[in-house]
Parts: sequence; C-alpha cells; structure tokens
Amino acid sequence: MASFDLNAGAPVVLYLREPKEKIWGLLLSMTPAGIAVRGIDLNVFDDWMRQEARREEVLLGLLTLFYPMHRVERLERDESVGPVQSFADRFASEVGRTVDEAARGRFADES
Repeated sequence: MASFDLNAGAPVVLYLREPKEKIWGLLLSMTPAGIAVRGIDLNVFDDWMRQEARREEVLLGLLTLFYPMHRVERLERDESVGPVQSFADRFASEVGRTVDEAARGRFADES
C-alpha cells in the first residue's frame, strides 16, 4: 500500500472552492495558513503536456501558487491506481521526462 507522503515535491491534486477549481502541482509547503504548489489548472494540464512533448513555444507552464486553507476542499496525492496512471506518470510517458524536470525548466539541462 502506498503511503500518503506529503513532503515537498509530492505531486498533488487540490480541489478548491469559491470559486471551484482543480489544481495539479508539486507540493511546496502546507501550513495552517494554506498550501503552496508549483502547479497548473487541471483543465489545461493536457495542453501543457502536449506543448512540452512537442517542445513548442512556452505558452503554458507551472506557476508558484498559494491557496489559503479556507479555499481547500480536498487534497489528494497524485498516484497511479491499477491501470489508471497518475497525472505525473502520464506526463513522463508522453513527454519523456519527469514533471520534476519540467518544473525546473525545459532547457535547464541543455544550457
């Protein structure tokens, strides 16, 4: 059974209220005040993944975001379950590099 590891760098999905949003990201910190992630709205995750796979001009990307705890409805660790891949695993399969590498910047390893 997988542990519910919520250390910095863990891939997570945030469900927010007022307004309702779903955010995928890499956890930066979690305090009583709120949650900070390096993330992107789940509605554009696939577009970002395709952009990264094609190495197109950067129009979408991960942002450093903070959400106050009163907006957080639920927090889930992004993990694969049976044949259903996590967002992070799908990204790695489609793009050929990890979300950690993408979060550091597309061309960081090419300079």
